[in-house]
Amino acid sequence: MTDVTDIPDAPLPDRLARAITLAGPMPVSQFMAAANAHYYATQQAIGAGGDFVTAPEISQMFGELIGLWCADLWDRAGRPEVAWVELGPGRGTLANDARRAMAKAGFEPPVHFVETSPRLRDLQAAAVPGATFHDSVDSLPTTEALIVVANEFFDALPIRQLIRRAGGWHERLVACQDTLFLPIAGKPVPPEVLPEPLRDAPAGSVLEISPASVAVMTALARRIAAQGGAMLAIDYGYEGPALGDTLQAVRGHGFANPFDTPGTVDLSAHVDFTTLAAAAQAAGAVAWGPISQRDLLGGLGIDTRATALARATPDKAEAILADRARLMSDMGTLFRALAITRGDWPVPAAFGA
Repeated sequence: MTDVTDIPDAPLPDRLARAITLAGPMPVSQFMAAANAHYYATQQAIGAGGDFVTAPEISQMFGELIGLWCADLWDRAGRPEVAWVELGPGRGTLANDARRAMAKAGFEPPVHFVETSPRLRDLQAAAVPGATFHDSVDSLPTTEALIVVANEFFDALPIRQLIRRAGGWHERLVACQDTLFLPIAGKPVPPEVLPEPLRDAPAGSVLEISPASVAVMTALARRIAAQGGAMLAIDYGYEGPALGDTLQAVRGHGFANPFDTPGTVDLSAHVDFTTLAAAAQAAGAVAWGPISQRDLLGGLGIDTRATALARATPDKAEAILADRARLMSDMGTLFRALAITRGDWPVPAAFGA
């Protein structure tokens, strides 16, 4: 019998169902990784016509302020040779706006994108001609400092889910009947893998961990500690450890079932910023924050920028102020920002006491 998992043109649900039939239920992390890889390679994810809108797509102010954050840090660090990196650059909107703002400050570094989706690479190349593409952080430049931006990147990386049952903690797996996918409890896991305060949580509790996120943060923090530079990660998340099932799917700007039609919906989970900061510090870098997106953008002068844009384009003033409010209200509190630097680099703007 032909194995449909070896047929690239077979629908992803069929391939996942076949893989589960052959090898048994798979971890949530494996399901999420396969679903998102297919989704970003085939779907129109970002924008009004896609499934969700990110902060750079809401307003040019977001990318401009991030660009000025980078330029200011570079300037106060002594203007070293720098490679500017964005992880998961979407449609290239943030990078385009950031580059424009950085250039006005005299900072015009080469641009490097870490992106695996061929479809998104085409959009990014059109938005930022001359950018260098990388499949992973491993091939980023090694001879100059790195300034890295990761906006809504870590939330899409695979997570493991552990669920508490009456007899202990279990890995959460994804089972399948035909192409109906559903989460189940798998084999027990030793309590030593859980934070001690959470080991005796009530039955039904869920703990999420993201080894993939820790691996990316560790690799970049080691580079920054060795080469110099900084990183700014912005995402929705929390300061852990904490319990809760945050795996979610988005389709058409609304929520969907995460296990329904994998590969056609965006899967994401809230980011544990405490774990990311600890990974960076363990790798030799300095962690700043996390702080709220509201505090970040407020500290970078979004009010001043919004006022200037509104005065320059009076016919768009109402929309500009509405965009500013959107970035600073619900998004401003849900989203958090974490900065990473080498120990001898300055305190990043908006992260000082």
